[in-house]
This record gives sequence, C-alpha cells and structure tokens, in this order.
Amino acid sequence: MIVMMRRPLYLFLALASIPGLLGQSLPRRDRARLDRVSNSLQKLAQLVSPAVVQVTTRGYYPVQGDSSDVATQSGTGSGVILDSDGYIVTNAHVVEGAQKVEVLLAANPKSSSSEAFPDLNMVSAEIVGLDSETDLAVLKIDKHGLPTLKLADSSKLRQGELVLACGSPFGLQNTISMGVVSSTARQLEPESTMLFIQTDAPINPGNSGGPLINTQGEVLGINAMIYSQSGGNQGLGFAIPSSVVSNVYRQIKAQGHVHHGYLGVDVKTISPTIASALHLQVRRGVIVVDVDPDGPASDSGLQPGDIILSFGGANIADASRLSADIAQRAIGEEVGTEVLRGTEKLKLSLTIDERPDDQMRFADMVTRDSNLIRQFAILALNLSEKFSDLLPGLRLPGGVLVAAKVAGLPGPSEGLQAGDIIGAVNGERITDIDRLRAVLSTMQSGDPVAVNIQRGSRLALLAFELP
Repeated sequence: MIVMMRRPLYLFLALASIPGLLGQSLPRRDRARLDRVSNSLQKLAQLVSPAVVQVTTRGYYPVQGDSSDVATQSGTGSGVILDSDGYIVTNAHVVEGAQKVEVLLAANPKSSSSEAFPDLNMVSAEIVGLDSETDLAVLKIDKHGLPTLKLADSSKLRQGELVLACGSPFGLQNTISMGVVSSTARQLEPESTMLFIQTDAPINPGNSGGPLINTQGEVLGINAMIYSQSGGNQGLGFAIPSSVVSNVYRQIKAQGHVHHGYLGVDVKTISPTIASALHLQVRRGVIVVDVDPDGPASDSGLQPGDIILSFGGANIADASRLSADIAQRAIGEEVGTEVLRGTEKLKLSLTIDERPDDQMRFADMVTRDSNLIRQFAILALNLSEKFSDLLPGLRLPGGVLVAAKVAGLPGPSEGLQAGDIIGAVNGERITDIDRLRAVLSTMQSGDPVAVNIQRGSRLALLAFELP
C-alpha cells in the first residue's frame, strides 16, 4: 500500500525534471479549439436536459425466494419526453408491476418564470402500455407545452460516433456522460430479435429509460442495460435503437400495446463453408432455409434457397439483423426485397404480417370498460369457437381468455399472461366473464386464490393471495 501511494510522487518528480512539460500553458490556438468543443457540449447539454425526466415507481413485488409473499418496493429510472402533450418513453422494466408512477420534470432553462417547469416538479404518470420483448414503455402525464426531443434515424449510425448518455444514475437527476458508439448492432442472445447499440458512455443503474443522444441533440436510442461484474459502469452499455423505439412508441400511443412483425421464414447467414459447399455466386447475405407455406413470405413468392441481398433498401449481412428488422416492422407494411435465385436477381415485395402466436393478438378485441377484471389486472374475453383456429390444442371445455395485462393495477404475484385460458378459480369452474366476476366478488384482498389455467398446450396451477 505504501509503495502504491508513492508512485504518483515519483511520476510527478520525473515529469517535473523534463523542461517545458509542467508550468507551460497550451498554445492559444489549441485552447481556442478546446473551448469551442467544450462550449458545444455545454449547449448540447442545455438543449437536451429539459426533455429528460426522472421516473420513480412504487408497487408490490414478490419477495425473493418466496412467491407467496409480497413487499412494497420503490425504484427509479429515467425517461425522455417525445410529445409536448406529455408522452414519455422509458424502459418496460422500470415501470413493470408498479402501482404508482411519478415523473420528476427538469427546470426549463428558457423560462424566466420559476413556475413553468420548476425543479422538483413531481407529476403523477399513467402507464399507457409496455412491451416486454423490446423493454419499452410509454407514460402519459397531464402537462402540455413540454420540451421534447426528436428521434434520430439509427440506421445511419456509425461506429465511433460521439454520443451522450442522459438520465438519473443512482437517483442523481440530470446527469450526462459522454462516450462513443462501440457497436451499431450488438446481439446479446443467440435467438433474440433485438439488436442493441453498444456504447462506452458511462451508464449506471438509474440511467435505464434515459436517452442516448447524438451531436445533433436527437435520440439515437433508449439506455437499457449494462454488462458489469461490479454493478457499476465498465464501459459496456446498451441502448435500444431509435428505429425500434419509433415503432413501439407509435403503436403503444395509438392502441396501448404492440404487435410484432412476422414473415414466416427461417434464414441462415452465408458463411464461407455454406458458400463453398453450395457453390454460391455470392458470399454475403442470408440464405432462406425454410418458408412457412401459410405465411406471408410464401404468398409474396419467396422460396427456400433464395439469397436475400437487401431488405427495405438496406444490405443484409447476417440473419440476426434481418430477424430483428422483420420483428420491428409495422403490420401490413410492404418491404422491397432483393433476392438472388440461382443466377437471376429478383425484386419482391414482402408484406409484414402479425405473428400467429403473438400474445397481443387478442388485445384489439377488448376495451377497458367492458373487459376489465380488476382483481387480476387483466382484460378478458369469453372463450368461443372463433378462437379455435388461434388457440390450437384446447384442453379445457371452456373458460375465459386473457387478452392483455393492464399496467398500473396491482396484479397477482404469480401473474397471468396474455393467451392464458382461465378454467377454474378456487375449484369453481369458470365458464365466462360474468362467472369469473361473480366468484371474485366474494373475495377480499389477502384471500388465497388458486387458478387453473391452460398456457400454450400445458395445464398449470397458479397460487397467490388476492392483491
């Protein structure tokens, strides 16, 4: 320890012995350049800070190791205002399960009035909707004329670009850190359809949901996670690209939930081995391994063996990037696709469809007024014959279908999922929504509940205390 303390002194003495290294100021031209960079960063920080908010949550969550007990917990995260009428984007994991969400607005530096957007202006927020697959959520506050930021085009992002990470790490409001883009498309899990922006801009717990900003003051992405052995920043931060944010934000704002795109294709990145073994004319792109005969890609003319060279005008280098692009496209969108079939180049128009097993495929059939089951925090539908094609392998004679979960309401600790079929509650057979409401009306908060469900093709039993 003593040796380590002395090393900086030795280094100082060594440097001091070199003429001109210490006590000499930078040339005026260099100082002016640094001043310009510093002033530009200050102006950029002033531009973006008013639209960055702190998000605080409070709710009941299962006690670790004992799913039958719940405890009150609070948390903090960040968000960014995208609409002056109070629409805010954050991470789904910041607000998921929360019964109370509040937003701390920053002060407005352009306003001379302390009442416009004063410091510590805590505002109650409503969860409009969230999407666990992309880890994004949209909040709404009852404010108008708010400062906003614009979404950038993340498809134009390049490695090495200068970026700022904004948010409230460890609850420290209005914090900005600087770094560069380490990777423009990082896949963290082999089967995931998500590609993240990787950055070395310091991101810490509490930054989640805050924006990753480019030098134009636009939102390149939403800070989502870090890789760390210590729990703090180690230069491995990941943000959800703005192209994904834009699609999810528009859908949640319009309908409260998200539908993910589907083409019905299995593809594989062309490797040198595949190219040599199949005597392919190209060594880039992806090769189509299988096409669902009933899927939209088949209807558009795509065939096994086709090589996809470009999709939506962008060159396709690997299968993961194509899968991610398909998943985030809008339902019904027609995407121009260039393929190589043998020696012939073809241009196809592929129409994006909804996934056959999308958990949110029933959400458009319900309304909060008619289909709410408050005790379970779900929107429900009576199970009928019209769902038989959408729910193959039904093993229950009847029941109630969970169409969607309702954010912001206290739900069971062992939660129901969209697509679940409720067959019985505490041994009482559930035939329709009216019967479910009648059974639940006899219960009080804290009563034990056992719910028989079908999830996918399997039967399950959920047990919890009524919230």
